[in-house]
Amino acid sequence: MDQELYGKERSASLDLLLRFQRLLVSKLYPADCVGQIPNTYSPDLLGVGSLLKKYTALLCTHISDILPVATSIACTSHRHFAEVSCVVDGDLTGILLPELVVSIVLLLSKNAGLMQEAGAIPLLAGLLEHLDRFNHLAPGKERDDNEDLAWPGIMGSFFTGQSCRNNEEVTLIRKADLENHNKDGGFWTVIDGKVYDIKDFQTQSLTGSSIL
Repeated sequence: MDQELYGKERSASLDLLLRFQRLLVSKLYPADCVGQIPNTYSPDLLGVGSLLKKYTALLCTHISDILPVATSIACTSHRHFAEVSCVVDGDLTGILLPELVVSIVLLLSKNAGLMQEAGAIPLLAGLLEHLDRFNHLAPGKERDDNEDLAWPGIMGSFFTGQSCRNNEEVTLIRKADLENHNKDGGFWTVIDGKVYDIKDFQTQSLTGSSIL
């Protein structure tokens, strides 16, 4: 960390907050130890968890104040959105928040009980609505949403072993097409990005449609 190069526009106080945030995460990261009783935490560890919660609360309060103002300015035009995005990217929202979210997810996967004791996760959930409103102003959002709802699929029977061997047999099936087909009595499913028709297998299966 001592050799890490920071941007010239980043303030010293912001660098200090980033180091403090990383220090909290490193103290909470479980070390390999022998003889520890499961689900028991030392007072020092619980103290660090409480400090992380207070830190997260202060950070979320700041971001909750910033994002509504940023959204109100960014909705004026695409140019305003680009300018505001640059400002937000250099603020606590763009520097501290992404790393904090990733760190908390990592800590949650390593020690879920301790993170539940700390109580920092519910505080981050309060930012979702503010972030969603701001991100919906991004130019090209509708195009990106349409692309997210489409994926390449192969029409064929999975259980008969049929496969497509040329590009003419490959088609694009959108999510709406799959939902409409299933509403009409069909039974399409998606496995690893490919669409399979398992209607015939449904009548032979003893597991029931809910499991399929």
